[in-house]
Amino acid sequence: MARISPLVILPPVIFAALAGLFLGGMMREDPDALPTVFGGKPAPAFSLESLPGRDPFSREMLDVEGAKLVNFWASWCPPCRLEHPQLMRLEAEGLPVYGVNLKDDDDKAIRFLEELGDPYRGVGTDPRGRNMIDWGVTAPPETFVIDGDGKVVLRFAGPITAEILEKRIMPAIEDASAE
Repeated sequence: MARISPLVILPPVIFAALAGLFLGGMMREDPDALPTVFGGKPAPAFSLESLPGRDPFSREMLDVEGAKLVNFWASWCPPCRLEHPQLMRLEAEGLPVYGVNLKDDDDKAIRFLEELGDPYRGVGTDPRGRNMIDWGVTAPPETFVIDGDGKVVLRFAGPITAEILEKRIMPAIEDASAE
């Protein structure tokens, strides 16, 4: 009787294991969601520098009643430019939007806001990316929905499109407003 080499069995076993792993990943509740360790917990503390000519952003602003957004952005970030109209829309509807400008030149950040509009009630800069690390931000843009108790309701990594706004951000804002 011929003996089958283990090397012949190994590729199908590896394939089956990977297929199972991928299938499990696709069956998650929301395969696009990037989890955060802060979900349901108070938003992290931060220390931001001021962006000249703009209202500052402080941690105390997150404890004010009602839903609000914290948006990490940069002038050098093309997806930030893409999502900007959605932030302007939310600001026009009265939602407090706060900004953290990441690893950017102040003059370029100011020109970005002058060109596209300023949706931020308060904005600060994080020139070294320290606050970015504390919040678990991987790259701009990233947006957090915060409730009236200063707790994180949702983390969304990537640009907010009109579809994302309706399907992900608005329901989270409603949840944050209800709490």
